[in-house]
Amino acid sequence: MNNQRRSFMRKSMAGSLVAISVASGLLTPSRVLAAWPKAAFDSKSVKDAMMGLLGTEAFEESNQIKLRTPDIAENGSVVPVTVKTKITGVESISIFALENARPLAISADMSAKARPVLATRIKLGKTSKVVAVVRANGKLFGATKTIKVTLGGCGG
Repeated sequence: MNNQRRSFMRKSMAGSLVAISVASGLLTPSRVLAAWPKAAFDSKSVKDAMMGLLGTEAFEESNQIKLRTPDIAENGSVVPVTVKTKITGVESISIFALENARPLAISADMSAKARPVLATRIKLGKTSKVVAVVRANGKLFGATKTIKVTLGGCGG
C-alpha cells in the first residue's frame, strides 16, 4: 500500500476525532487554553482589565516601544496595530483600547527566543486611545496613541 495513502488516512482519522470531540463539547477552547485571563477580557473598565491581566495599572512610558497605527481609521472594525520594541527580556505584549466596552483587545505571551513584535487588527467602537503595554524583566512599559474612527463607530 502507498505510504502517502496511509499517511492521509491516519491524518484524516485524527482530524475526525478532533472534530467529533469539539462537536460533542468534550474539547472546548476554555479547556484547551491554559491560564486564560477571563476576568481581564471580560472587564468593562481599563483599570479592571489591567489589574486582572497585569496585577497593576501603572506602567512607565517608553520611547523604545513603537506603536504603529493609522492616525485615522476609516473602518473601526479592522484597525491594524503593530507593536515593536527594542526592550530585552520581553515576557508579554498587550493592547488596550480605552474607549471600547471591553478594553483588552489582545495579550500575547512571548518566549525568550521570540522577536518582540505583535501585529494584529483590533476593533474600535469609536475614536479612542490605544495603549500597548510590554512586560519585560518584571516591569511594565507602555506607549499610547489616539486613533480617530470615521466609520463603524460614532464618527469621532
